[in-house]
Amino acid sequence: MRSTPLARPLACIGTLATLATTAMAPAQPPHAKHAAPPAATTKPGSAAAVSYMSGKQPLVGWHAPSSKPIPSDSSGRAMLSLSTINRGESIAVPASGEDGGFASSDLDRIAHVLRALSGDEHPIDPRTLSLVYRIQTRFQVPEIRVVSGYRIPKLGSRSNHGKGRAVDLIVPGVADEEVARYVRELGFVGVGVYPTSQFVHVDIRPRSYFWVDYSGPRMKNRERGILGDLAAKNDAAALARGKVPVEPFAVATDVDAALRARGAPTTAAQADDDEDEDN
Repeated sequence: MRSTPLARPLACIGTLATLATTAMAPAQPPHAKHAAPPAATTKPGSAAAVSYMSGKQPLVGWHAPSSKPIPSDSSGRAMLSLSTINRGESIAVPASGEDGGFASSDLDRIAHVLRALSGDEHPIDPRTLSLVYRIQTRFQVPEIRVVSGYRIPKLGSRSNHGKGRAVDLIVPGVADEEVARYVRELGFVGVGVYPTSQFVHVDIRPRSYFWVDYSGPRMKNRERGILGDLAAKNDAAALARGKVPVEPFAVATDVDAALRARGAPTTAAQADDDEDEDN
């Protein structure tokens, strides 16, 4: 159908408006170029789930290997290197030893990088960062890609994210299940794998707890505990190696009592088994 004389100017105006809108639209941030829309739920027992849980997930997107050099300090020791997926921010800080340990000023900087999406900040437990550092050095990768650090806890929540004790992460070039297998061996840890969203949750806690959750982003969690016998076995092995159990989280003002609690037995403590009400 031929355009009427009136239709032609309107069409031109529409085209110009589209071009103007395109020109004013912000460019996609570089850190978002690999981001994908929310995936459909991966069903337990499906081919995708079996592949993921066996450590054969495709290493693409955020799981793709990194070609960056491993950052190191003046002594040649690898630095803790974190890169956030949601904000595209990065930080690298030196460790005081092979198993981690970080200066207080660096802990403040890390707390800022791992702040909640709202901008609220909370201290990240140094032992959680040491755990992340051990993951990084175990797999000899130049960075850990952080999906989520601190999250403002909801009323009644027991999530370790709201305590600065948890990190959701991706290790570039390494399957999530391979990461999970390693962390499960360490003792006094929480380890959750998410086949749909494809990341690993790691935290520190008084008694190990492992789970799998097939829910996707912005979906109600469907957590299922797994490998209970292995969790107890690995905690016992950690005790035999001389590892001190993680004390239950508590908010208190008595510093001396808190320090004494660090060395107190915690066999009767209740683990924070409920986790991750937000993916």
